Amino acid sequence: MTDTLNVAAQSSSHPLAGYINRLKAGDALLPDTPQNVLEVVGILKSYGIVLEAYYQNLLYIAEHQFLVFFPFFKYFNGDVSLARLLRHWQHNRINFEYAEYCMKAMFWHGGGGLDAYLDSSEFRAQAQSAIQARIKGNPLLIGLDRLFPDFLPEQVRQLSYYSGLGQFWKVMSEMFLELSDRYDRGEIQSIPQVVDHIKAGLVAAASLPITYTVKLRKQSYDIIPASTGLTFLPDVAVPYVEAVFFRGTPFSGTVSYNAQAHQISPDQGRFAYGALYADPLPIGGAGIPPTLLMQDMRHYLPEYLHEIYRRGLRGEDDLRVKICETFQKSMFCVTTATILGLAPFPLETTDPEQQRQNQTYLEGWMDRFVQSRLPNVQSIA
Repeated sequence: MTDTLNVAAQSSSHPLAGYINRLKAGDALLPDTPQNVLEVVGILKSYGIVLEAYYQNLLYIAEHQFLVFFPFFKYFNGDVSLARLLRHWQHNRINFEYAEYCMKAMFWHGGGGLDAYLDSSEFRAQAQSAIQARIKGNPLLIGLDRLFPDFLPEQVRQLSYYSGLGQFWKVMSEMFLELSDRYDRGEIQSIPQVVDHIKAGLVAAASLPITYTVKLRKQSYDIIPASTGLTFLPDVAVPYVEAVFFRGTPFSGTVSYNAQAHQISPDQGRFAYGALYADPLPIGGAGIPPTLLMQDMRHYLPEYLHEIYRRGLRGEDDLRVKICETFQKSMFCVTTATILGLAPFPLETTDPEQQRQNQTYLEGWMDRFVQSRLPNVQSIA
């Protein structure tokens, strides 16, 4: 595989030109091997199950915890019982905190039509209608709104990201679980087929409307009405890839937040803490948000994937690290599907001008992969 990349790289000066040629040839960023197929499909099945729980909770919070300032039971989806409380306190539960971490990363980095809409006067008007309905008859909240008029709208902006990410993950969860079903039926046998499945799912969902409505005092309030024209791919999916795959946020305890230490770039655009850059070794340590996701996925690993991990040198002692390595493989497949789906022209085009624009487009992606884990996933068996 390395020799193939080196030969291909001779046609371009870009340090990752081999991957560009691989994409043009119809392959993926991840090598096509039987074990890679098994690992990617298996981890995406586990991820799909976890995402189902994540998106349901995000939507519950957005719709049923609207401006609830002390949401003690927000992770219970309205089903509070002693048994669930005991499991929650014993940490025998889904770690919904990771879903909120991803939501806050999107909220902070912004981008796309959702971010633009939430800064508009139209949003302000829609939010105010819901806010006034929520605080009606509550002197404390009325006073808070008058003293700090930007506070409640900012909370509604964040709740809009709860809803937007929930809608995005609903599509992705269904897509990954369908991928697993197709694999079980023998329809998926290669990494390019995995990528094609994901790309087809993204294309099919591209124009799905993103809306957000809350019901207060038996009346519905549109926070993001359908008339805004927000849709799945450009307004939620692409900003998610940017915020979570690439940028992310610095992990507390691993770098200094002291500006004088210069461990964190002042330019958010240069952040490289996302899923495609994360070192799997710290996964499993306290304070590293992806640890929560790996812990959740370990409960839903299909047996064929779990058995591969058991046969490893350390057995299950480094299970979270192995899950993270496999998860990164799968995310490079998702990224490949995104690259192909957003390309200005089909990569197999023979038109010179279209080829030139495609080359520029692909080199832009490769610029961001130079410091990523892309070379590492090539050799992980």
